[in-house]
Amino acid sequence: MQVTPSPKAPVKILLCAPRGFCAGVDRAIQIVDLALEKYGAPVYVRHEIVHNKYVVEGLRNKGAVFVEELDEIPVDDRPVIFSAHGVPKSVPEAARLRNLFFLDATCPLVSKVHKEAILHDRREREILLIGHKGHPEVVGTMGQLPRGRVSLIETAEDARTFEPKTDRQLAWISQTTLSVDDTKEIVEILEERFPTIAKPHKDDICYATTNRQHAVKEIAPKCDAMIVVGAPNSSNSKRLREVGERAGCDKAFLIQRASEIFWGDFEGVKTIGITAGASAPEILVEEIVEAFREHFDVTLETVTTAEEDISFNLPKELRAAPSPSGTSAAE
Repeated sequence: MQVTPSPKAPVKILLCAPRGFCAGVDRAIQIVDLALEKYGAPVYVRHEIVHNKYVVEGLRNKGAVFVEELDEIPVDDRPVIFSAHGVPKSVPEAARLRNLFFLDATCPLVSKVHKEAILHDRREREILLIGHKGHPEVVGTMGQLPRGRVSLIETAEDARTFEPKTDRQLAWISQTTLSVDDTKEIVEILEERFPTIAKPHKDDICYATTNRQHAVKEIAPKCDAMIVVGAPNSSNSKRLREVGERAGCDKAFLIQRASEIFWGDFEGVKTIGITAGASAPEILVEEIVEAFREHFDVTLETVTTAEEDISFNLPKELRAAPSPSGTSAAE
């Protein structure tokens, strides 16, 4: 006797757009790919080029060697690439002392914050950096200046209790991947306490972070559950999960791969939102959608809240190299 399979429960998936790779991440990965094409393997990369295991493993398989510090590089005649998160000034200085050829994959929007810190210091301002202690971007930004020149503000409570070390004018800058709402609260406290504090001419939180958080806010109230595709050490991915939870979706999960899905979490769910952090490739989103198709009768809808057409120039050393698609890297 043939058994008729039970029909799959219907589920609507709302796909956030924009989601996934931002221009800075795309540029950083391109830099590693093109360096491998131009110079051959191995190419050394200091720190994960971006916070995504799938991306890192893919580049490792092509010949990239990831290290945490330059002294782990055994030779002086191979290229080394600095990650998209940026590095303290001491790192390129150490590379020059060893005569290492290096390529800087720091996101231009992170470099903008570095330049702001240096400019504030030249103007003899006391600098406050809004960010998360230990994050590579924060380490890199604080490392643009001598120790003690930048004070870290992590929370609203830090903003309430901070006491200036000098009588200089204050200035604030921020990590580029923070929660827009959390940063707004901290800034409001600082500006109320210190009305003359200098601020960035343009918001330090990057366009991609802002756009992805806005998209999540748009769909979260309509969802019974949300998935953010991203790594647990990715700041912008963790913030997306928090934003989804705060915007009205109590069941918001940060997941790297489809294999991590616990299907019991989605029993009885009718509408699911999916987005991806700025360092998560689209192939992982597709993998998760296909996993849901195996368990549910899926209806897919893309919710677009912004269009992105930003791109950043590659380092001049790579602009003439052929890109993986066969076009000029400068195009």
